[in-house]
Amino acid sequence: MALRKISQMSPADHALVTAAVAEAERHTSGEIVTIVTDFSDHYDDIPLAWASAVAFLALATYATFPDFYIGLITRLSGAWGHEYSTGEYLALLLTAVALKWIGTWFILKWMPLRLALTPKAIKLARVRRRAMSLFKVGAESKTMGRTGVLLYLSMKEHRAEILADEAIASKVAPEVWGDAMVALLDQVKAGNPGAGVAAAVAQMGVVLAEHFPKGTENPNELPDRLIEL
Repeated sequence: MALRKISQMSPADHALVTAAVAEAERHTSGEIVTIVTDFSDHYDDIPLAWASAVAFLALATYATFPDFYIGLITRLSGAWGHEYSTGEYLALLLTAVALKWIGTWFILKWMPLRLALTPKAIKLARVRRRAMSLFKVGAESKTMGRTGVLLYLSMKEHRAEILADEAIASKVAPEVWGDAMVALLDQVKAGNPGAGVAAAVAQMGVVLAEHFPKGTENPNELPDRLIEL
């Protein structure tokens, strides 16, 4: 299933980011690529995991307190005095567990809840995995000087990644991009993703200009425009 395209970036946002990239690249031989997506993964395994956990917990509870649940079923059904055989109770047990599994899986089809119940470590890993995939396709080894750098923002996870090509990574430690990340996420949380990306690009431009100042020959090898996926 393809990841759906976001609709949160306006034409003004696109123009703002494109201008920010062009301005940053005026002072550096580095090439900045910006990509924004709604979310980095469908997390289809999360509903399966939660549904299985809920079903297992229900099964353990029913098996631990069989008399209570048999009594509850008897009161609800009005079948006073009915003695359930082992087979009948097993059928009721499996039906209840199956309903728990299906109900939990169905509820977690709602993406906001699915994301809320996805562990932070999993979201971080999948955002980074997709960022790495896009980096390899769109920026890595795509410039003569190996000076491409990707700014990737995944909106629903509120996560971002900055990945640099070989020449930049050899001189700029990942933590140096901290100011750019702060500028980005502060604006995203305030509801201004376009301004956040532009602010991050400006900070990235400062770092790149320090380590990779603009040379006499500096073709624009990567797109300046904001890419939405």
